[in-house]
Amino acid sequence: MRSTPVPDVGIITSGHDVADARLHKITAALRKRGLNVELWGLGDPAGGPAGATVHAGDRGSLVQRLARTAVLPWRTSAKVVVTVDPDMIPITRLVTRLRRRKMVADVHEDYGRLLRDRAWARGPVGLPARLMVALSTRLAAGADLTVVADSHLSPHQAKHRMVVTNQPVAAFLAPAPPSGEPRVVYVGDLRVSRGLFDMVETIAAAPGWSLDLIGPVAGADRDELERRITRPDVDGRIRLHGRQPPAEAWRIAEGAWASLALLQPTPAFIEAMPSKIYEYLASGLPVVSTRLPRQTRIIEESGGGVLIDTVAEAAETLRRWTDDPGELEKLRDCALQWAADHLPTTTPYDEMADAIQDLLRGSA
Repeated sequence: MRSTPVPDVGIITSGHDVADARLHKITAALRKRGLNVELWGLGDPAGGPAGATVHAGDRGSLVQRLARTAVLPWRTSAKVVVTVDPDMIPITRLVTRLRRRKMVADVHEDYGRLLRDRAWARGPVGLPARLMVALSTRLAAGADLTVVADSHLSPHQAKHRMVVTNQPVAAFLAPAPPSGEPRVVYVGDLRVSRGLFDMVETIAAAPGWSLDLIGPVAGADRDELERRITRPDVDGRIRLHGRQPPAEAWRIAEGAWASLALLQPTPAFIEAMPSKIYEYLASGLPVVSTRLPRQTRIIEESGGGVLIDTVAEAAETLRRWTDDPGELEKLRDCALQWAADHLPTTTPYDEMADAIQDLLRGSA
């Protein structure tokens, strides 16, 4: 009987859908090097990265997530184990040491600041989550490779720290000139703090425009959103596509006239640089953006978008582009030129894959 080969890399997550763009980008870089990858996560296995062995299931309850956190590090037999959730770091660190495997901790958000954005995580109820984040951050520093998605993210004293920013991967994008009726897109998670209802009200005040929302809607906002988009002022002009694998997400965005990035100045976002900004520019989609510091710098530097302070200004911008598509074309040209000049042809995911390959060479 032929035995199943031990995977080179196992990516485990208790909270991420297998359609998550970062998981696809990491896997694509690993597969380019001929590495055998397995992924354990949530959702529909069909939405997982091409070329990987994908195991996925329902999100379930908090108790089920805790069970996944305890079990998944034991389920993978991979030589290098990559974890992308803070709650999985302690057990993964233990299991990889016992089995003499290598561990990679991917810290792609400021989890401490993110908890400050969540009402449930404040006060005594949120204390366990805050303690878990603090512990996981310390343990992540001791991983064989600690990957952070931005230079400002902790841990800063990791023994082997690599910054792997969320840069676009050209293979997933589908840049195309605008076509059809005026249409704007948003790609990413959807909730109040990410400008969900600001985007809806922008469309309500910009007749003739429609909006494609591509990403999962936070459970706390779904009912209100579904009620709002059936009202006459936006009825039929806002389409919900749910979470999509990255290639499919950008296929839906193909031919759109512009893009939205209306994130609010919360603790989690004030220092962040959303990957969608880079992807919008690389796709030739002029960006309507709020004035968060790093978004502002890129929009001003590239000339590929417009900065706004209010929903009224965002709507006025769309109405102006209806009357003057020439302005939109200039912004599109600036976006594409800036992306060509500033975005690397090789991505940080390739550097991460090289580092993991080095770990494999040194693994038992």
